[in-house]
Amino acid sequence: MDPIQLNPKLVHNWHKNGGTVLETSRGGFHLQNIVDSIQHRGYNQVYIIGGDGTMRGAVEIFREICRRKLNIAVTGIPKTVDNDVGIIDRSFGFQTAVEMAQQAISAAHVEAESAVNGIGLVKLMGRNTGHIALHATLSSRDVDCCLIPEIEFYLEGKGGLFDFLEQRLRENGHAVLVVAEGAGQEMIPRNEAQKEERDESGNPVFLDVGQWLKSELKNWWSRDHADELFTVKYIDPTYMIRAVPANATDNLYCTLLAHSATHGVMAGYTGFVSGPVNGNYAYIPLEEVAKAKNKVNTGDHKWAWVRSVNSQPDFNRT
Repeated sequence: MDPIQLNPKLVHNWHKNGGTVLETSRGGFHLQNIVDSIQHRGYNQVYIIGGDGTMRGAVEIFREICRRKLNIAVTGIPKTVDNDVGIIDRSFGFQTAVEMAQQAISAAHVEAESAVNGIGLVKLMGRNTGHIALHATLSSRDVDCCLIPEIEFYLEGKGGLFDFLEQRLRENGHAVLVVAEGAGQEMIPRNEAQKEERDESGNPVFLDVGQWLKSELKNWWSRDHADELFTVKYIDPTYMIRAVPANATDNLYCTLLAHSATHGVMAGYTGFVSGPVNGNYAYIPLEEVAKAKNKVNTGDHKWAWVRSVNSQPDFNRT
């Protein structure tokens, strides 16, 4: 693919669009070809935009550029709706994702409330982290239970998900359940081929936890309450969340990230990520960001706030 000159006229309205004009893909990382192309085209600044996997790839590019002793600055710009880039306060796209997720939750609540023993089930993005599910739950206040990859849960028995949902249905006549895509993956039955399956980036292929939960909920109800009405409304807004234009907060944040990255490169820095740490914009070594994880801390006040808001079980069998 031939390079495109990103002049002000060309990019003038890009911030108003969803998705990415630069295009994206999984896999296909050929380090030598990438650095060869950068070198042969005479670039002296490289801005690498993406999430935690992209940052790990950026480290390899940075190291190869250093090995070749090329006068090329490399910087990473943290863009991922999952908010799983470590060290920084948040990544670009996260606030927009939470806003759109909240709309899906509101729709699920309306559907659940309109049915007899209705459950609104919403699956949100989050392979390894539950930040979107957590923040959408807190901002919505319509969620009865939030399931994230950082917390193991179980279905049957006292203190399990079914026991909790039955209590909510008896009390309120409806319930809303939010699940991150990476939650409960170890509970979903797989054949041998599915256990070995990997995507283009080498990550295990996840099965649809939302469809699995929907099926398990229906099986549970038909087994224990066959003579009572029951409805599960399943909403999966994954690509709707990814495709929308950035909201005002993310637009402002992206501008600050871009300015910070550009200023750092022009000041002579390389191998860094720009982003806020405890509210202060900083330049963090790229290798440190790539090594760090940004899991939901289930021991801090935010998860305690979730438990306080919806009184969901802690799924602790002991």
